[in-house]
Amino acid sequence: MTAVLPLLVFSDLDGTLLDHETYRWDAAQEALTALAELGAGVILASSKTVAEISILQAEMGLQGWPAIVENGAGLLREGPDDSAYQQIRAALGRVPVALRKFYTGFGDLDAEGVARITGLSQEAAVHAKNRQFSEPGTWSGTEADRTAFLALLAAEGITAREGGRFLTLSFGKTKADQMDALITRYAPRFTAALGDAPNDVEMLQKADLGVVISNPHRPPLPSLEGEENGRIIRTQAAGPAGWNDAVLQLLCDLQLTKG
Repeated sequence: MTAVLPLLVFSDLDGTLLDHETYRWDAAQEALTALAELGAGVILASSKTVAEISILQAEMGLQGWPAIVENGAGLLREGPDDSAYQQIRAALGRVPVALRKFYTGFGDLDAEGVARITGLSQEAAVHAKNRQFSEPGTWSGTEADRTAFLALLAAEGITAREGGRFLTLSFGKTKADQMDALITRYAPRFTAALGDAPNDVEMLQKADLGVVISNPHRPPLPSLEGEENGRIIRTQAAGPAGWNDAVLQLLCDLQLTKG
């Protein structure tokens, strides 16, 4: 008889499981170890690419689990396919220069440029540019110009998501969209989601428990549906330290222990 998965955790990376400035995750090691000993699943859900997340999964010991990549635009799977990304880049090329000049995507930069705006190492920036499903970038124009820019892309089926650092373009799938199939696949007793940015909100609200991780480097998320009854909570500590505290407390509350 197949054992029931006790817990499935969905986690954002930048500003959540990874420190906003250093990209380190070791402050969450205790909770990650506890989850592994319990046999719980951890699904990384991030704007990062397959190449980036594969490295982090190996470092964290999560290689056996799927991952939600590029803000939910795709799943980590075998066989690269960048056709969606090439369609987004082509659509950007059709935007009038008067608007296009305000958006700087990863595809407009070399690895050094991506390293500069992300704080990543040169090697990590190369992986960040290896995209399949979405295009992150920065916006430097007015709000009115941004609205016009996004309306042109929307006409081609492209939507935008505001993350912790970037405005990311894709064909519309979100982290929460990908959660459905994974929850059906693993049928856990309980689900939790942790994140810090607007593009995490649907994911936080879909899980049995959502955890807003404190991030002093960005405006806090507004009050969310579910906070009034404790289904969504907020951490005091930021980044991986807050992640660690929240997960350990959750395991205690659920009375989940090894074995």
